[in-house]
Amino acid sequence: MQPIFLKPVLQEKIWGGSKLHTQFNLDLPNDSIGEAWCISAHPNGVSTVTSPNQFAGLGLDELYEQHPELFGEDHPTPFPLLIKILDANDDLSVQVHPDDQYADEHEGAGELGKTECWYIISAEPGASIVYGHHAQSREEFEQMVADGDWDHLLRRVEVKAGDFFYVPHGTIHAIGAGIVILETQQNSDTTYRVYDYDRRDSEGNLRDLHIQQSADVTQFPHQDAQATGESSDQEISAETHLLSNEFFSVYQWNIVDNLTVNLPKDYYLATVIEGKGSMTINGETFELNLADSFILPTTISQVEFSGNLSLIASNPE
Repeated sequence: MQPIFLKPVLQEKIWGGSKLHTQFNLDLPNDSIGEAWCISAHPNGVSTVTSPNQFAGLGLDELYEQHPELFGEDHPTPFPLLIKILDANDDLSVQVHPDDQYADEHEGAGELGKTECWYIISAEPGASIVYGHHAQSREEFEQMVADGDWDHLLRRVEVKAGDFFYVPHGTIHAIGAGIVILETQQNSDTTYRVYDYDRRDSEGNLRDLHIQQSADVTQFPHQDAQATGESSDQEISAETHLLSNEFFSVYQWNIVDNLTVNLPKDYYLATVIEGKGSMTINGETFELNLADSFILPTTISQVEFSGNLSLIASNPE
C-alpha cells in the first residue's frame, strides 16, 4: 500500500496573510489566506486525494467511508482529526472551544468538541500567544469581559520556533501576529469568540462574539496543560513524542540524512513543516517537499526517511 497524499483546502481569514506561499510554496488566490486544511474530512473544507491514482479525486470523507480497510479496526465516525497550517498575519480572536458533550448538545449535526495542540513553525521576534486567563471564577471572568479589562484578564506567553503547546477544550487562547503553526485538532470547526479587538469584517460589521457559550465552557481557574515542551534537536535524526491524550498522539520526525520510523498504531497523518527529502516504503520511494501532507494507512508498518526535513505526525487514539 502507498501513502495517501492530499491537496489542502485554503481558508481566507481576516487575520490571514501570504506566508503559506512565501514560506510553504502554496499557490494562494490572495494575500488573506489564514489556514491550509492539510488533512481534513470536515464538511467546511474537505481535502482531496491526489495520489495514489486509484483514490485520486476522492474527498477524504469519501475515502474514509468507502475504504475502512485503510484505517484499521477502530473506525469512529466522523474522521476524528483535522490538521492545519495557520499563518497569523494579525492577531486571531481570543477564543475557546467546547468539549464533545457541549458541542453535541449546542451545535448539533454530530459536531465534535475541539481539543488541539500547536507546533510553532516560525515566530517573529517578540511574538506571543494568549494562553489562559487570570479570572478565578466564572463571575470574575464575566465581569472582566463586561469591563473590557483584557490586559488583566488575558495571559500572554512569548513564543519561538520549536515550541509546542497543548490547548485542551476549555482553554482561552489566541495565536498572535507573526506566528505560523501546525495545528493538530479534533475534527471540529466550532469556535466561541471572547474578544476580537473590535475588528470589522469586509462589510464593515463587527464579528459575532459568543460570551455566554465561552463562559459555559471555559475552565475556571485556568490551569496549564501538562504536555507542553520543545522539539527535538534539529541537528540529529530523532522521533520525538510530543503529546498523547484521549483524542490523539503527536510526534515530531526530524531527519538529518536518514531516519527509520516504526508505525505500531493503525494509521498516521503527517505534514512536512521544514526542508525536503524522500520516504521509502516497501522499496518504493516518494519525494517529500514543504507542506506535503499524507496519510500512512494501517497496512504500512515502517517508513525510511532520507534528506533534511522535519514532519509533524499524529494518530488518533
